[in-house]
Amino acid sequence: MKLFKNIFLTFVALLFSAGLANAGEKWDMALAYGAGNFHSANATEFAKNVTEKSGGKLTIVTHPGGSLFKGGEIFRAVRTGQAPIGERFMSALGKEDPLLEVDSQPFLATNYGAAMRLYKASKPEIVKGLDSKGLVFLYAVPWPAQGLYSKKAINSVADLKGLKFRAYNSATIRIAELTGMAPTKIEAAEISQAFSTGAVESMITSPTTGKNKKIWENGVGYFYDIAAWFPKNMVIVNKDAWNKLDGATQKLLKSEAAKAEKKGWALSKKGNRDDKKALANAGMKVGKVNSALKKHFEGVGATMSKEWADRAGSRGQAVLAAY
Repeated sequence: MKLFKNIFLTFVALLFSAGLANAGEKWDMALAYGAGNFHSANATEFAKNVTEKSGGKLTIVTHPGGSLFKGGEIFRAVRTGQAPIGERFMSALGKEDPLLEVDSQPFLATNYGAAMRLYKASKPEIVKGLDSKGLVFLYAVPWPAQGLYSKKAINSVADLKGLKFRAYNSATIRIAELTGMAPTKIEAAEISQAFSTGAVESMITSPTTGKNKKIWENGVGYFYDIAAWFPKNMVIVNKDAWNKLDGATQKLLKSEAAKAEKKGWALSKKGNRDDKKALANAGMKVGKVNSALKKHFEGVGATMSKEWADRAGSRGQAVLAAY
């Protein structure tokens, strides 16, 4: 009887172990932006495709809107393994690696063709830097061209002086310093509140962000299409979590990441066209800055690109040379 019991328990244990093996890995994916944002929607489709095609080996569940970790927490969460996978705005991580700021140097790349060339020139060094931090790079997608939002009309350099400006990384803080604006660091989730309370009255960001936030409801009446830069979000994986996967699943992730990247760039281009129209249809004045302001911003960009290259050292110089 005892022998039968032992055999039975062993059989149950084997079945339980087999069940765990068949269950595969489950990854919770941290996303900073709301479910309706094209970055989050693209990441959700990527996760769905991987889950369906992995044959149960890997399930990815997305958590948009900072519901798992806030934007500023995601990089550290993935690096420490608190989240196996996540998406983060690259240029917010300049203190981690100056190379991650290259796409936010004003007027270095002012159209999608240039943005792609800059991405290809910088990607090898960025991937190498992330690898040294225990992270695996999957893909990156740009936001639409960054424009200048304001509650009031900006017709001269003097109009920028003292303007309360939303900053989100060292690059936007430096822009404020060089133009005389007063920066306040505000994460994307806090934009609407910051404008409605008067904490800020201007910002540089994409037409997509303004449309998604319905920024016109917070007293913002102007969007200047300065096409300052094309910052990217990147999707990264904790290397320990990556190494738990078999080769076939890793290959699947890379394949689906390439598809998500291609689709994401196409969505960004569409948003760049459509979302400016949405701002205008909502009653905002959408246009260009005058030649004096354009020249001023280009001078700011030249100063910042030189400062960035000095800060990034030989790696940065190599990227600019390749670009």
